[in-house]
Amino acid sequence: MADCAGMEPRLAELVRLLELERLEDNLFRGHSRDIGSPQVFGGQVLGQALSAAGATVEEGRVVHSLHAYFLRRGDVNAPIVYDVDRSLDGHSFSNRRVVAIQHGRQIFNMAASFHIAESGFEHQSQMPQVPAPETLSGGAPPAQVLEKLPAPVKRFFESSQPFEFRAVQEINYTEPRAAPPERQIWFRAAGALPDDEMLHRRLLAYLSDCFLLETANLPHGGQFMRGDLVMASIDHAMWFHRPLRVDDWLLYAMDSPSASGARGFTRGSVFSRDGRLLASAGQEGLIRRR
Repeated sequence: MADCAGMEPRLAELVRLLELERLEDNLFRGHSRDIGSPQVFGGQVLGQALSAAGATVEEGRVVHSLHAYFLRRGDVNAPIVYDVDRSLDGHSFSNRRVVAIQHGRQIFNMAASFHIAESGFEHQSQMPQVPAPETLSGGAPPAQVLEKLPAPVKRFFESSQPFEFRAVQEINYTEPRAAPPERQIWFRAAGALPDDEMLHRRLLAYLSDCFLLETANLPHGGQFMRGDLVMASIDHAMWFHRPLRVDDWLLYAMDSPSASGARGFTRGSVFSRDGRLLASAGQEGLIRRR
């Protein structure tokens, strides 16, 4: 359990949300936060499932990859039960399978792999050349824009958030125009966090579900927040390459190489300010016009 004493309140609330109640050795229960979407936010389920899996792994092993499927919409008003299968505890790796259950049915499943720290070969892709976060504006859209958004979305922007964001490309929430399928966004936690690598990776998993699927829609000019699209994550994968801190500015660089068959595919790379590639993500999601 993370110590939330003295932590920034919005961040402490999120950290507590990702902590679970242990019901049995391999059985956990979590609750949800309403962020204005019609279902439980996918990043929340990712983060909680990772908490459940990590609670069954010996100290010194941290998650290096996860592969997940979103099966059904989660009910914000009901608890979620996480059932963990201890698939492997080997010399260097541990593998876990997690099933999330609500109302007697699976809503999500995930496989995650954990690894001890080892040294080896090093190479990486280069970080895109983008403006520094301090040179970009952030925060909620202007009041005149907020008034045109659906009530749940407006409520989300008006509430305090556990992360700060700085978008490199302007986001037009009311009159979107077709644009190349690329987006870069700086983000960081709203306050300082303890030195707990698994905590930072759980929070990154939570945040990684933001913006990805929207990137696949950029060439087509639709806008989920305006209500003319149905969008939902289908699957999500992550790889954690290097130690990271989400309370420092990180760059989420996303691109979508393909959309077809009412599905969009997007890739994401997470870089530190000094250019280290910390994590990669991939997601396919449903995109339908209403």
